[in-house]
Amino acid sequence: MPQFGQGIIPAQGALTNELTAVTRRAYIHKLYVQLWKSTPLLAALLSHAQVASGGLSPVTVPIQGNPMVSIQNVGYDGSFNQPGITPGIQNAEFNLKGYLTAIPFPGMEGLVQLDFSVIPLIEARMNDATNVTLDRLTFDLFNNLTNQLAIIGLPGAVDDSTFLATYGGISRTLNTFFKSTLVNNSTPVAPTRNLMLQYINQVTKVTGEMPKFGVMGLGCWTQLAQDFTSAERYNVSPTSSFGEGKVESLFRALDVAGVPFYGDPNCPEGTLYLLNIDYLSFMIHDRASFYFTGFESLMPQGQLGYLGAVFTLLELINVKPKAHGKFLNLSFLPI
Repeated sequence: MPQFGQGIIPAQGALTNELTAVTRRAYIHKLYVQLWKSTPLLAALLSHAQVASGGLSPVTVPIQGNPMVSIQNVGYDGSFNQPGITPGIQNAEFNLKGYLTAIPFPGMEGLVQLDFSVIPLIEARMNDATNVTLDRLTFDLFNNLTNQLAIIGLPGAVDDSTFLATYGGISRTLNTFFKSTLVNNSTPVAPTRNLMLQYINQVTKVTGEMPKFGVMGLGCWTQLAQDFTSAERYNVSPTSSFGEGKVESLFRALDVAGVPFYGDPNCPEGTLYLLNIDYLSFMIHDRASFYFTGFESLMPQGQLGYLGAVFTLLELINVKPKAHGKFLNLSFLPI
C-alpha cells in the first residue's frame, strides 16, 4: 500500500485521492530476495562435482578394504611359502536421488503482465526454482540421514556406524575400513587451536592424509576465531604508517596446521566436519544437471497455462570415509 502522511505525500483528503488516481509508483525494477543464504560447502561440492549416467547403481565404486597379497621373510636359499588368493575388492554402490522444482505459468498472468510488468513473475519463479533447489540440497547435505529419496548427507556419509551402519551397501560393522573418525563429546567442549590440531591429527593418523578443510557453524567458528584474536600482530613497513592504507583484522578462514576452517550458516552449531575433497563429491547425472524441461501446455488438464520444471539427479558420494572426521558437541557463541 502507498505510504500516506509521510514525507511529501499528504495523509488524506481530496488531494490524496487525486494523486492516487493519476500517479504511478516509481518502482525499482529489481527483485530483492530475502530468503536464501549462500553456503561455502555446497559451492565447493558443486565446483568439484563429477558426472554420472544411467544404469542400476549408476555410481559403482570398486574399493579395496583388505590386503590382496602377503609378505614374508626369505633366507639365503630364497624359498618361500606358496601364497593363497586373498580377495580384497568389493563394490560400494549408490543410487542417484531426484529433485524436481515445478514452475507454473498461468496463461492469464502472461496476458496481464505482457508489456506492463514491473517484475515478470515467470522470471522471478525461474530464478527462485534454482534457489529453492540449492536450499533443499544444503539442508539435506547437513541433515538428511533417513530419507532414501534424498541425498544422504554428511551425517551418514561421514560416520563410524553410530548413525548409519550401512553406507553404499557396505556394512561398516563388518568392514571397519569404511568408518570415519567420530568424536562425540559427552559435554560441550570449547573449540580452540590446540583442540583443532588434535582433531586434524586424529583424522590424519588413520590414512596419513590431512583433511583439506574444516566446516562448522558460524557460532562455533566465531568462538574458535576468538582463540586467534589475542595472537594478532600488525606489521608496519619502514616506508608506511598506520595512517596510510588500511589495517586488516581477523579472518575469512582460520588456518590450523595448514587446514583452513570455514563457517557455514547451514552447518548445525556444535558440529565440526573435517573433509577431504579428493574423496567427497557430488555425482550429477549428465542429462539431469539442473535441467529445465521447458514449458508444456496444461490444456489437456482443462487449464489455460503452462507447466515447467527444473530437474536434478545427484548423490553425495564419499568413496573413502576414513579420510574424514565428524566431531560433535562443541560449544558455540549464540549469535
